[in-house]
Amino acid sequence: MKKGKKYTELSKLVDNSVAYDPSEAVRLVQETGKAKFDETVELHVRLGVDSRHAEQQVRGAVVLPHGTGRTKKVLVFAKGPKADEALAAGAEYVGAEDMVTKITSENWFDFDVVIATPDMMGVVGRLGKVLGPKGLMPNPKSGTVSMDVTKAINEIKAGKIEYRLDKTNIIHCPIGKVSFGQEKLEENLDTIMKAIIKAKPSAAKGQYIKSASISATMGPGIRLNGAKFA
Repeated sequence: MKKGKKYTELSKLVDNSVAYDPSEAVRLVQETGKAKFDETVELHVRLGVDSRHAEQQVRGAVVLPHGTGRTKKVLVFAKGPKADEALAAGAEYVGAEDMVTKITSENWFDFDVVIATPDMMGVVGRLGKVLGPKGLMPNPKSGTVSMDVTKAINEIKAGKIEYRLDKTNIIHCPIGKVSFGQEKLEENLDTIMKAIIKAKPSAAKGQYIKSASISATMGPGIRLNGAKFA
């Protein structure tokens, strides 16, 4: 794929042979994030595990200290008092079987996160084939299956993100916006990297962090010195 002239010029600011210290990488990502919109800064981490094996899966959630810069729409599966609690806590959508029908019949996905009370997982399970591939299926490990719906919603709204391996053993996740500035981006980056390192499976052998990089939406990738987070 041919890159544009602007991308080519910005790429000259980055030395691909260098693994930059986190602070220098964050400085560079701001310098290369020059689009006309506030670009998202994304982290990409390749791990030395095999996602085909259940015991080597890496998945979890963490609250970024400064959020992601994006307000997430929350869908909660709950009934009775818990449904009322979810609405009071700020969930955009709350329902049960009616939401299953809406998603399956209308191909409706106007939400970013799905939370469910444990008693509703039988209902949500009917959506496994459509929510699963999109990474939207509620999961106890990420705190999205909980009776404490207020806490779950508040954490999402405060900047909680979920991280998980894809089929190529890479984790992709946002760490904020270019406009956040040096300090906030560094703190968010440090928080997510330490969470990923802490989540290392006991079955993982050899080098765990194979490579890591950050980039703005339209900018070049900037290699990170992963050892700085260990």
